Amino acid sequence: MSSVHFNSYTEARAHLKDLLDAAELGCTATVRRESSMAAVVDAERLRHFLALVSPVRAQVVAEDGGWSVFLPGMPISADGATFDEAIAEMVDALREYAADWQERLREAPNHRRQWGLVQLINLSDDDQLREWLTGDGA
Repeated sequence: MSSVHFNSYTEARAHLKDLLDAAELGCTATVRRESSMAAVVDAERLRHFLALVSPVRAQVVAEDGGWSVFLPGMPISADGATFDEAIAEMVDALREYAADWQERLREAPNHRRQWGLVQLINLSDDDQLREWLTGDGA
């Protein structure tokens, strides 16, 4: 199969199987709607790519008998009594940030560029986020 391009939502809907098959195979799959174009991609392929191009920036610090995790330059942090607890709390904090970003932060100038991080968070399960934060999945 090669790439597929549909010039309308109606045309794409009529060929939905072809559109999804192309995306699953990693072929370019697009749908035009008025003046914009959307790409349909396999979710796991996109998640894997985003994890590769979004280097782990998490900083983990042992302090006051516990652990703190933060992403420099981002308003996301977590604490825990153990390393594993701090990482688990950070996964929760990432999920909260992604929800807030989609609800209200996506247009804020200091958050607008975090689209890739939000997609990575939403396309990952907790284990995948934990691996990304700790670098264990590299």
